[in-house]
Amino acid sequence: MTSKNLPTRSGGEILVDALSIQKVRHVFCVPGESFLAALDALGHASDIHTVVCRQEGGAAMMAEAMAKLTGEPGVCFVTRGPGATNAASGIHVAAQDSTPLVLLIGQVATDALFREAFQEIDYVQFYGSIAKHVEQVYDAARLPEVMSRAFHTACNGRRGPVVVVLPEDVLRDLAVVPDVPMRRSLNSEPSSKDLIAFSKMVGESKRPLLIAGGRNWDPEARAALHQFSRHWKLPVAAAWRYHDVFDHGDEHYVGDVGIGMNPGLEGALQASDLVIALGIRLGEMTTKGYSRLQPPLPAQKLIHIFQSPEELGRVYYPELAIAVSAPEFARSLSQLPTPETLPWAETTQSLRHSYLKWIKPETVQGELDLSAVMVELDRTLAEDAIVTNGAGNNTGWLHRFFRFVGERRQLAPTSGSMGYGLPAAIAASLAYPNRQVVAVVGDGDVQMTSQELATVSQQELSVIIIVVNNAMLGTIRMHQEVHYPGRVSNTALQNPDFCALAAAHGLASARVTQTEAFSSALENALSEPGSTLIEIVTGAEAISHTATITELRNRPH
Repeated sequence: MTSKNLPTRSGGEILVDALSIQKVRHVFCVPGESFLAALDALGHASDIHTVVCRQEGGAAMMAEAMAKLTGEPGVCFVTRGPGATNAASGIHVAAQDSTPLVLLIGQVATDALFREAFQEIDYVQFYGSIAKHVEQVYDAARLPEVMSRAFHTACNGRRGPVVVVLPEDVLRDLAVVPDVPMRRSLNSEPSSKDLIAFSKMVGESKRPLLIAGGRNWDPEARAALHQFSRHWKLPVAAAWRYHDVFDHGDEHYVGDVGIGMNPGLEGALQASDLVIALGIRLGEMTTKGYSRLQPPLPAQKLIHIFQSPEELGRVYYPELAIAVSAPEFARSLSQLPTPETLPWAETTQSLRHSYLKWIKPETVQGELDLSAVMVELDRTLAEDAIVTNGAGNNTGWLHRFFRFVGERRQLAPTSGSMGYGLPAAIAASLAYPNRQVVAVVGDGDVQMTSQELATVSQQELSVIIIVVNNAMLGTIRMHQEVHYPGRVSNTALQNPDFCALAAAHGLASARVTQTEAFSSALENALSEPGSTLIEIVTGAEAISHTATITELRNRPH
């Protein structure tokens, strides 16, 4: 099409057309006066569902969760100043989780820039240390180029958030400009040299351990990893909050490497002679404050496979570094012949038995046992149910006793951000309306984004929100008990009536105070249309899935 035949469009229309070309299906936003022209264009975009949220932090988390679940970049649109700063919590999640996300920010008009105009912020400085790229647009005709760059940058290399700043007059200005086609995904494959070196190192080891993570695992890649572990009888652990990468029912799955992990698996990691880090950065939570592997030269030999070359060797020196995505590497493993001897096979079997023992609930005092609740949740939910969570000690019971046996079932922030569980459940229900979606959240956690219950209602979603209510900030209380035994301050919470809060938003609700009552509450929630909030009332004594308050206080300090 020649320029003579191109239509005259506003910047807002050019922007929204660019989103359509990138196959964006959901835009999460809190409307603002700074991007009225874009809002008008979104109102005429039949292929984009604009989800109106209640706070920009929740909107950004929804966009991040949508990207994590679908493998496609999430999009969030917020207004200048307070709106943009509120969104920072979700952008930080996307940065630490390597999630592709495009944050669009309405900005003051260009004739008011750099005067500290109403709600003006320099976003290059504000987001420069969090986002992969930050760019402010000054010409509506440049929007196709800028948006193409934003999506290419967010989706290639180490994935992450990109921020595009849009002055309001640029969105109103008219321009005649051609669109740019959809982004190209750049997927490299491991070389034959890499695969030979990998096979040699694993074959020469005695006590290898593979720690798996990463996103965008399609069924083929996931099956390839399982087949490789079976042929090589290799023990596979899930990295911190990547539990759904590997089937927990597989006899080679040996547990997760994170906070409060199985002591048997932790000992095996320390004693291993080769760690294969697949699709993960080996961050602080997986390495327990960089102590399970000592930087920069760990005692174990390290094979590090990650899609970004800049990450390899950044903290830990790898004996073998392969800069490809985890799914692409897994697909290549079928080329490797199985070694004649597998000296680690008995260790794999032993670690599997240790895992099965670890997930078997012990008798817990009190009227409500969270381990039994999670076992019941695991027993009842469908195998493709999506489970979300935010931060807090309550997640320890979920990650220990709930078994992930299908793909793309977990949404959780590796950054440990509070407030993530509810927005993530909203995104999951929008992406997969026919799958069960359950958010497991703490009482402190959910109140960070509880206003998004209104979004649940407005979007007519079917989600189950399980609120674990122990009337305190449990994680902080646990740290107080460890470092200042018996000296408790500022961690008690005076909570709202969560069931009444649910009712105010048109949701059904149930309050559970005894373990045996949870099963019927869950069954009712699953059988009823619409959404349900289940409040689980627990005591303070069971502070974590590994210790009580009394036990913490009695430990030597």
